[in-house]
Amino acid sequence: MLALAVLCLGWAAPSTAGVNPRPANLVVADGTGIPYTIYAPGTAGGPPVLLVWLPSEAGVQPAESRAAMRLAQAGIEVWMVDPLAGRFLPTLPSAMDRVPAGDIQAVIAKATGTGRKVYLIGAGRGAIPVLRGARRWQRQNGGLRGLAGTVLISPKLFVRTPDPGEAARLMPVVRATNLPIYLIQPAQSPWHWKLGVTVPALERSGSDVFVQTLHGVRDRFYFRPDASARETALGGRLPQLVWQGVRLLATLPPTVRTAAPLRQPAPAAPEGKSDRELKPYGGNPQPPALRLPDLDGRVRDLQDYRGRVVLVNFWASWCPPCVHEMPSMERLQEKLAGSPFSILAVNMAESRATVQRFVDRRGRVDFPVVLDSDGAALRRWGVFAFPTSFVIGPDGRIRYALFGAFDWDRPAVVAKLRGLMKTP
Repeated sequence: MLALAVLCLGWAAPSTAGVNPRPANLVVADGTGIPYTIYAPGTAGGPPVLLVWLPSEAGVQPAESRAAMRLAQAGIEVWMVDPLAGRFLPTLPSAMDRVPAGDIQAVIAKATGTGRKVYLIGAGRGAIPVLRGARRWQRQNGGLRGLAGTVLISPKLFVRTPDPGEAARLMPVVRATNLPIYLIQPAQSPWHWKLGVTVPALERSGSDVFVQTLHGVRDRFYFRPDASARETALGGRLPQLVWQGVRLLATLPPTVRTAAPLRQPAPAAPEGKSDRELKPYGGNPQPPALRLPDLDGRVRDLQDYRGRVVLVNFWASWCPPCVHEMPSMERLQEKLAGSPFSILAVNMAESRATVQRFVDRRGRVDFPVVLDSDGAALRRWGVFAFPTSFVIGPDGRIRYALFGAFDWDRPAVVAKLRGLMKTP
């Protein structure tokens, strides 16, 4: 893995030449039409490359269409493919898993038939059909032969978000991929913390992997309705970020890459989101160490809370679900006032100044906020999604856990925690 700073590699200023996007349709083997839009430069003379862009599970976004237009104005042809529309699939993560690999393989075959070097662009869960289609195309063509690599924007490469204590599983195609890959990863994202798993898995199967970390932005930074000023600015630079990845991949020496073996069948796509309930913890009940300073510099050690029920909540100020559930945690603490109950809110890898500003804006936070400045506690506790919460019993063992925003002051939850206080 090669980590990169933001670079400017050969970006030509968009020309004033007109670009007229035109719709196209590719009929695949079973007769299904896969729609795509061609953004072709208005004048000849651009680089001999073709970008085939598959959006995320959110579908084609206006920001992606604008990026394709700007790339075309700079002399780079882009095909914006909509595999969900072709199969009448909804804009859901599980739908991307149901896109047939043959659909993307057919698009790649048509693109490479132009004689240009083809680079695939995938985002979010759209990375899965990109990798599956590329592998199928490799198998039928004996190598890459014109398919030069892929740029993945915050790819979601795991089967699903596991419950706390459950092992996370990568999609099988990840370990059967040997494409050159340029990975654009926002730092304020759960997937940023999984690079230590995903990148080695890709490299073991033969991929050259470059990682571009975007600090200070979240997933979907280029089409978030609540985008920060920095996210808006970087979203405006999306075509440059993509072209930067393409230019870097183009520096790799030509290599014959036959399809890697796929040792597992593709798992069934999960349907929608699971219900948020406070479930018994299924992992090792002995909690990892948690000894961190709070905003006042006082060290808080989970071992000092023995005999109390403790809600350990991993959160970040940039995470809307984390912020959404905080008022219910404050109400829960009020309802359990005078009981052997405590909350430890573990902030994930933000600076003390950032967390203090967040607390000051809220006016108050009635429970300790401790600082996991380097993410070490997050890793020890196996936190996968944000927020993630663990309920520790009076015996010091993890009893319940869940990920995602939760209404902590519901009567059933309060009753469950009161019952836990009575256990030996």
